[in-house]
Amino acid sequence: MAEGIFSGLKRRGVPLGDLMSDIRKVNVDGEDFEVSMVKEGDFWKVGVEGRVFFVKVDGSKEGSLPPRKKKGSRKAKKSGVVSSSIPGKIISISVSQDDLVSEGDVIMILEAMKMQNEIQAPVSGKITELNCEPGDSIEANSPLMVIEQPIDDSG
Repeated sequence: MAEGIFSGLKRRGVPLGDLMSDIRKVNVDGEDFEVSMVKEGDFWKVGVEGRVFFVKVDGSKEGSLPPRKKKGSRKAKKSGVVSSSIPGKIISISVSQDDLVSEGDVIMILEAMKMQNEIQAPVSGKITELNCEPGDSIEANSPLMVIEQPIDDSG
């Protein structure tokens, strides 16, 4: 068995997978098996129902995990709907219908859980709907206003 120290998420001297030598459940072609697995050099020694197999994972480097897939880096179009994720009370609104706003502008103050929160414009554009006024109690995720973004002809 490989030697090393394993403490929480830290490891020293041994790739993390080398420390696995207990019974695991695996599914092969829809069938479940209980197997014992021990790393031996470039191979895994796998015990299944009294039989022993030596398994090598193609394309893997010793002591390394396969690379993670990167999450999509495409920019998703942001919504112009302004809402609050928690219920509260509208304290003030600093814009009116048909006003132009820039992304990040403070457009209203919402009191929630005894704290006043600045609500910012998620996008730049024109206020096309205003569904609340100061003093209104609002529910979570209800649309408070809508900002229409300018049409982008560059794409």
